[in-house]
Amino acid sequence: MSALGEPAVRLGTAGHQTVPLLDVVIPVHNEEVQLAATVTRLRDHLLAMPWSFRITIADNASTDATSAIGRRLSHTYPDVRVQHLAEKGRGRALRHVWSGSDSEVLVYMDVDLSTDLDALLPLVAPLISGHSDLAIGSRLAGSARVERGFRRELISRSYNLILRQSLRVGFSDAQCGFKAIRRDAARELLPLVKDQEWFFDTELLTLAERAGLRIHEVPVDWIDDPDSRVDIVRTAVNDLRGVLRLGTSLARGQLPLREVAVSLGHTSEDAAIGRLGSQVAIFLLIGVLSTLAYAALFLGLRQVTDALVANLLALLVTAVANTAANRRFSFGVRGVAGALRQHVQGLVVFAIGLGATSGAILLLPHGSPAAAEVAVLTVTNLAVTVMRFLAMRFWMFMPARSRAVPGPVDPAGPRGRSRAGRAPSR
Repeated sequence: MSALGEPAVRLGTAGHQTVPLLDVVIPVHNEEVQLAATVTRLRDHLLAMPWSFRITIADNASTDATSAIGRRLSHTYPDVRVQHLAEKGRGRALRHVWSGSDSEVLVYMDVDLSTDLDALLPLVAPLISGHSDLAIGSRLAGSARVERGFRRELISRSYNLILRQSLRVGFSDAQCGFKAIRRDAARELLPLVKDQEWFFDTELLTLAERAGLRIHEVPVDWIDDPDSRVDIVRTAVNDLRGVLRLGTSLARGQLPLREVAVSLGHTSEDAAIGRLGSQVAIFLLIGVLSTLAYAALFLGLRQVTDALVANLLALLVTAVANTAANRRFSFGVRGVAGALRQHVQGLVVFAIGLGATSGAILLLPHGSPAAAEVAVLTVTNLAVTVMRFLAMRFWMFMPARSRAVPGPVDPAGPRGRSRAGRAPSR
C-alpha cells in the first residue's frame, strides 16, 4: 500500500519501483567536500525508518565537483537522484524539486546536517498520519539544545522576534534548515511564494499559517556549522525586505488564502478570520484614520448645521468607508459576495454608534464650544470602535458555518493549528 499513513513498499522491492512516501531534498551549492558523507549518513538513517524514501540532491549552479559527486551517488544508490538547476538559490531549488515530486511528504534539510537526524521521525510522522500539514524543526523551543556563537544566536532570536511582532506569526523558528510539508499543501502554497532564496522558508510558513494550515514543531538538537558560507548581513537585509513585501501583500488582501484553505479541506473560517494581532493592528490604523476623517468632517459640517446633524452625516460617511476598508484589509474579504449583507450589518453597528455619540452630545451642557463637542465625541468613538471590531470579527465577517467546507477534525481545536512537539515556553 502506498497511501499516506499506510505502509509503503521500498524502492526495488519485488523487482520493481514504487513511489516513495518521503522525498528528502538536500539543496547544495559547491558542496563537494561533505556531500558524499552527508548522503551516506542520511541514507543509513532513512533505511532504519519504517517508510519508503528518496534522497534528492538539488544542485543549484555548483561550479566545483558537486555535480559529478551527485551523479556518482545516484548511480550507486537506486534511492538517490540528482537534479541540476542553472541558477543559484535555496528557495528556487526547493520549489523546483517539490513542485515535480510525486512523494506524499516532502522534506528538506541542510547539507551540513547541523540538525540531529533523530528529529527526522517526529518531524514527518504527524504529516504521514495526516495530523499536520507542515512540520518544522525549532532551535528556539524550550527543550531544544543548540550550540552556536552569540552573534548567530542573537540574529536568529531577533529575526524571529521581528516576525512575531510584524507578521504576527505563531511558529517559533522560521529559518531552521529542517522542514517537511505534505505534497497537497505544497501544491497550493508554492505558487504564492515569491522569494527564491533564504526568505522562502519564512514566506511559505507565514502563508500556511494564515491559510489555517496546521504546523507541527519539533525541538531539535542543533550544532552550528563553522564552515557555513552564508552571508549573514546580506541575508538579514534581504529577509527584512521580504518581511515588508509579504506584510504589505497580506495587509492589502492580495493573496488567495481563503481559496487555499478551501482547496485543502479546511474551513474557510480559518483563513478568513486570520490572526488576531494582525487584525487588531490594521483595524486600529484604519480606526485612527477614520476618527481623524470624522473629526474633520464634523468640524466642517458644524459650520453649516447643528451638532446632531453634523454628527449623523460625518459618522455615516466614515462608517461606510471604515466597513469597506476593514472588509478588505483587516479581514481579507474580497469580491462582491456577501458585500451587501456586510454593509447592512455595518449600518446596524453604525446606528448603535450613532446612538452612543448622539447621547454624548445631548449630555453636554447647552452652548458648549465645538472643541468640547469634538473631544467628547472622539472619546465616545473610541469606545464605539472597540464594539465595531468585535462585531466585525464575530458577526459581520464570520463566515457562516453552513458555508464552511468540512475538513478533518483537529484535536488541537477549532483553529486547526497543531503545536504538538513545542515546549510550553519559548
